[in-house]
Amino acid sequence: MLTRCNTPRISNRLSNSLGYAGGIADRRQIVTWLVISALAGGCERPGAGDGEIVIGSSPTGVPFSFVDPWTNQLTGAIVDVATAAAQMAGFRPDLKITPFSALIPSLLADKIDVIAAAMLRNPEREKIVAFTDPVFAYAGGLAVRADNGNSYPDLQSLREVRVGAQVGTRFLDQLKEAGVRQTPTYENLGDLMRDLKHGRIEAVYGDAPIMAYQLREGPKLPVRLAEEFTPPVAEDVCLVLRKESPLLPKLNEAIGALHKRAIPDIKQKWGLK
Repeated sequence: MLTRCNTPRISNRLSNSLGYAGGIADRRQIVTWLVISALAGGCERPGAGDGEIVIGSSPTGVPFSFVDPWTNQLTGAIVDVATAAAQMAGFRPDLKITPFSALIPSLLADKIDVIAAAMLRNPEREKIVAFTDPVFAYAGGLAVRADNGNSYPDLQSLREVRVGAQVGTRFLDQLKEAGVRQTPTYENLGDLMRDLKHGRIEAVYGDAPIMAYQLREGPKLPVRLAEEFTPPVAEDVCLVLRKESPLLPKLNEAIGALHKRAIPDIKQKWGLK
């Protein structure tokens, strides 16, 4: 099996496309990760020519992508779709656990071939990566403590509220665009919910279906979803590839076929609307 060695491609728009605010610490974190990645691996993957594609998924995005504690394997709705699409396109899927904030850097550094995660398509990301046809679509949701009787109809009503969000997501961008001043960031929704429970933050803005699933299936928390809240927009969840990837038309063809029955069955399996 042949490989070729190159320096990982680094875009000057990378931090914005990842959803970071663009501060010095954030840029250092990204650059540090890429340097470590280059030193650790160094060589590009040979790509899909060997019949295998590596699919990177985050381990904390229940029900879209997460690690099953019983099997220690990646699973979830988007993992099911990516696996089925890869197999339908004639490839052997190899699932690789990758933190959400490292998914795009891993893709650009040729450490993975496809991203399968709750990653929303947006214009900034489209500048540096390619998206397949949509698989799911959803909007953000707002979680507050159960004893919080205030009404939050939209993002503008949160401008003076301490609202946590997951780093590298569209939801952090939307909070800043709406003028929300206090937006502490976290690596995953589990940590966000923990700090909301203990009163360290006043609200959580994030993936509505993920938070609904966690509150429905996970440990009981003194937390509720704000039913009066209307998010600004629903956005598409797709598989993500490098711009030059020859996999794109093949996966799009497979996704089109999966929409006829498999994807509705997967959505029902994972309790997605």
